[in-house]
Amino acid sequence: MKKSLSEPNEDYLERICELLDTKSYARVSDIAEELKVKPASVTSMLQKLENDGYVIREAYRGFSMTTKGIEIGKKIQKRHEVLNRFLRFLKVDESVIAGDIDGLEHHLSDQTLKKLEEFLEQSK
Repeated sequence: MKKSLSEPNEDYLERICELLDTKSYARVSDIAEELKVKPASVTSMLQKLENDGYVIREAYRGFSMTTKGIEIGKKIQKRHEVLNRFLRFLKVDESVIAGDIDGLEHHLSDQTLKKLEEFLEQSK
């Protein structure tokens, strides 16, 4: 049976993906700043993610991701992007969008995501 990741694990993988996309590295301090948590919390979570095969510690560079980690991180990024587009389409107030996305992105099924994408494409 496939073990599902917790919301915080998914948040970490999403942020690490974003950092790798923009900076090509992800350090504990950068992740802590992005997630607004203490570096000690980041270190603890990264150890778990490393033990589970999602990230790799690279000496003097920080962390990179395994193929499995990238797959999950990119999937969460895509959910975030589709929900962002959908809520903007609905003209949800900008001050509400980020909170709604954070609440929804971890609970959206692949089927619903696909239907939302199809809907947005048809609505162009």
